[in-house]
Amino acid sequence: MAIHYSTDEHVVTITIDRPARRNALDLEHFDALADAWKRFRDDPDAWVAIVTGVDDAFCAGGDLRDYIPLLTAAPREDRARFKSGTEAVLRDLEIYKPIIAAVNGPCVAGGMELLGGTDIRIACPEAVFGMLEPRRGIFASGGTTARLPRQIAWPAAMEFLLTAEPVPATRALEMGLLHEIVPRHQLVARAEHWAERIVANAPLAIAATKESALRGLAAGTLEEAYRIEARLSRAVLQSNDAREGPLAFTERRAPRWTGT
Repeated sequence: MAIHYSTDEHVVTITIDRPARRNALDLEHFDALADAWKRFRDDPDAWVAIVTGVDDAFCAGGDLRDYIPLLTAAPREDRARFKSGTEAVLRDLEIYKPIIAAVNGPCVAGGMELLGGTDIRIACPEAVFGMLEPRRGIFASGGTTARLPRQIAWPAAMEFLLTAEPVPATRALEMGLLHEIVPRHQLVARAEHWAERIVANAPLAIAATKESALRGLAAGTLEEAYRIEARLSRAVLQSNDAREGPLAFTERRAPRWTGT
């Protein structure tokens, strides 16, 4: 049982491996998943990540048998030890590299929180989605109540959040939560295809594009969003890749990106 981290060229695959608990996470696995994201963030040769689960589950969130009781019993002053719980679901980490979710089964509670921090979302037909915490008398504090209404239409977001009911993949696609549904046996290959399409582009430009979108969305005004965009644009235009791209175009060859 582990959080697996593998690399192939510029693509990282992070796999949640705790099948006995439907890939629900205890404190140890939250720590390991948070560490995997930091490793991806800090590696200049890692340009895109794919996250998935083993067997027929994506992630069932925090383990109700041990992690949640431990969390609810902890005094306020001890809550810092659970910081990896929000980092693992991409709430308290600034990662501007693209992240692809390959949802191979139930994606609920903390799994849903994790999905909200990804950019491209692919699921198999058997996947289900849900923010089920209110059914257990607890609150989803990993980002979904803040992110989901910014990512899909308000009526769909409120349906999802307030009923706390599992949502099948077909309905999740209708809501705008997913990009596509593919057969389970094609899921990883499809995620890799998306990754290949992204890594064909200059990594600094792609990361800056994502950063501009996220920070611009959170900006107080459109003018501030424009200022963020302009600062990022200046930085990218000073890169080696910004010189390589036009040169490759004029020489009619594929660009050789260095990420510098």
